[in-house]
Amino acid sequence: MADGQKTEKATPKKRRDERKKGNIFFSNDAVSVVVLLVSFLVLRLSANWIAAQIYEFLRYCMDLITQPSMEVPAEGSGLFIHLLGTFVKAAVPLMAAAAAAGVVATFFQTKLLVSGESLRPKLSRISPLQGVKRLFSLRSVVEALKGLLKIAVLLILIFRYITNVLDLFTKYLYTDLLAACAHLFEESFLLSMQIGAAFAVLAAADIFYQWWDYERQIRMSKQEIKEEFKQTEGDPKIKGKIKETQRKMAQSRMMQQVPKADVVIRNPTHFAVALRYQPDRDPAPIVLAKGQDELAARIVRTAEEHKVAVVENVPLARALYASTDLNQVIPPELYNAVAEVLVYLYRMDQKIP
Repeated sequence: MADGQKTEKATPKKRRDERKKGNIFFSNDAVSVVVLLVSFLVLRLSANWIAAQIYEFLRYCMDLITQPSMEVPAEGSGLFIHLLGTFVKAAVPLMAAAAAAGVVATFFQTKLLVSGESLRPKLSRISPLQGVKRLFSLRSVVEALKGLLKIAVLLILIFRYITNVLDLFTKYLYTDLLAACAHLFEESFLLSMQIGAAFAVLAAADIFYQWWDYERQIRMSKQEIKEEFKQTEGDPKIKGKIKETQRKMAQSRMMQQVPKADVVIRNPTHFAVALRYQPDRDPAPIVLAKGQDELAARIVRTAEEHKVAVVENVPLARALYASTDLNQVIPPELYNAVAEVLVYLYRMDQKIP
C-alpha cells in the first residue's frame, strides 16, 4: 500500500514529460494583474493623447452639424472613417500594450513553452462524470473562493473611494470643467492602482497555491519511481547480468593473451601478472593479463600449460597489479625490478641445451 501512495516528489524526467504534455505550473491571476497594471499605466501616460483625439472627433462632429447643407451618405461615410481613425489612434496603443503584457507574462511563466498536447480532443473533457468530479474538486472550491474574495475586495475599495470623494462631487459644480475632469481622472487612477495592488497580493497568493497544487498533482509513488528507473537506467538484474557477461568475455580475451607472455610474475596465491617484452616492437614490458585470487591461479595454470616462465616475487607482483593496466606498458619505477627478472630468465634460457 505504501508503494501505491503518491508521497514522493516528481523526478526530473516526470517534470519533463509533464511539460511536454503542457501540464505546467501556471497562474492566470498573475497574467491578469500584469495586464491590468500595464493598462492602467499606459492609460495614465496616454490620457492627454486620448483626450485630444476624442476632442478632435467631437469638434469634427460639431462642424458637420453646423454646415448649412450636408449630403447624408457622403458625410456618413466620412464620419465613419473619422470615427475609425480616432479609435485606432486612441484605443489601439492601449490594446497593444495590454496584449503584449499578457503575452510576456504568459511566456515568462511557461518559459516559452508551446505545446499542442493540450489542444488535442480528449473524451474526459466532455465526460459528464469527469465534469461532476471537477465541479466538486478542491480546485473548483478554491477558484470559487478566489472569485468571491476578488468581488469583496473590489466592492470594499469602491465603497471607500465613493465615501471619500462624495463631498467633492458637489464642489465640481463650482469648478472649471477641465479642472474637475482632471481631478476626477486622478482620483479614478488612484482607485485603479489600489485595485491593482490588492489584486497583485491576491495573485501572489494564487501563485503559491498553483505551485502547491501542481506539485501535489505530479507526485509519484515509490513504485512509479522504480518503474521509471528501470525504463531510464535499465533493470538492475539485467544490467548485472550484462556486466557479468562482459567481465567474463574480457577475462576470456585476457586469458588468450597469456600464452604470448614472456613471464608471469606472481606471489604465492593472491596476485599474478603476465608480461611480454619484445625489444623490436615494445618500448617497455607490456601487461597482457593480471588477476587476483582465483583468476591469478588460472593465469598461472595457463602459463604452465604453455610453458611460460612463472617467477615468484611477492612485492613486484603486488606493485604490478596495483599500478598497471591491461595492454599498457609498466610504469618507469618498475623497469629495474622487471629487468632483473627478464635478465635472469634470459640467462636461464642460455644454460638450457
